[in-house]
Amino acid sequence: MSHLHATRKQLLDAIAGLTPAQWTYKPAPDRWSVGDVAEHLTETEDFIFKLVSGTLLKQPPGPRAEKPESRDQWIMQVVPDRSRKAQAPEPLRPSGRWPTREAVETEFKTRRDRSIKFVETTGEDLRVHAGKHPALGELDAYQWFLFLAAHTERHLQQLLEVKADPGFAK
Repeated sequence: MSHLHATRKQLLDAIAGLTPAQWTYKPAPDRWSVGDVAEHLTETEDFIFKLVSGTLLKQPPGPRAEKPESRDQWIMQVVPDRSRKAQAPEPLRPSGRWPTREAVETEFKTRRDRSIKFVETTGEDLRVHAGKHPALGELDAYQWFLFLAAHTERHLQQLLEVKADPGFAK
């Protein structure tokens, strides 16, 4: 929970007050802007929430993994590591779904708050429902939410790299 809250705040702080030029600046034609990163995170938030609440938890419970905490730690280390490149699936790639920074910010807040509330209030055992991640393998529902926070952390680094680029308007 603390990581979901912390990465929510970090993202909102990182995008606060950006001008339209800063929001859309790309360090290179094949790189994402701050706005692209924020849109991707907003779409991913919804995708994972629906995966867990609408798919994984509707399946019959399976066995609880033995000592899932070591896998939890692995997720929190591997996912934020930007030395390993990854390609976002097509539906999660930025496409200008929201017209402004404020619109993305509002949508991200709504979606992250929904995820946080779900984790806080669900009566389901998130450790006995699992689904396969294309790169990380089998994750239980709890680990999918860990992934969500770690994924936000990963892209916060990317966003800060864009803001640190010499061409980014100060």
